[in-house]
Amino acid sequence: MLSHSLDHAVLTLTVHRSPGIAGRAELVSRIEGLIHGYKPGLVVITLEEAANENAAVSVVLRAHRVCNELGIPMSVVTASASVRRVLEASAETSGHLLAVHPHADHAVAAAFDAAA
Repeated sequence: MLSHSLDHAVLTLTVHRSPGIAGRAELVSRIEGLIHGYKPGLVVITLEEAANENAAVSVVLRAHRVCNELGIPMSVVTASASVRRVLEASAETSGHLLAVHPHADHAVAAAFDAAA
């Protein structure tokens, strides 16, 4: 359901499928553990096509709150325009704004620009 990598202080998380309502808490816990464990300079979460559902969106929004609490910029990548709109409309507006992009390379570049 989740894979991750750390490269040059960028924690990249990929959600491969939706956790559903029952798996949402477990996914949140895993993502929070990775963020707290690595303490990266930037977090990028990619929602693959099979993950573009409400449960995964709520997990991303929770991860954004955690990142804001830690002062870590975060970006999200999803090809779904409707999911991008929901994330943009629902994200916290205090702290680092949530950058939402259709492509990973744009997400990383924008997050680094925002952190600079």
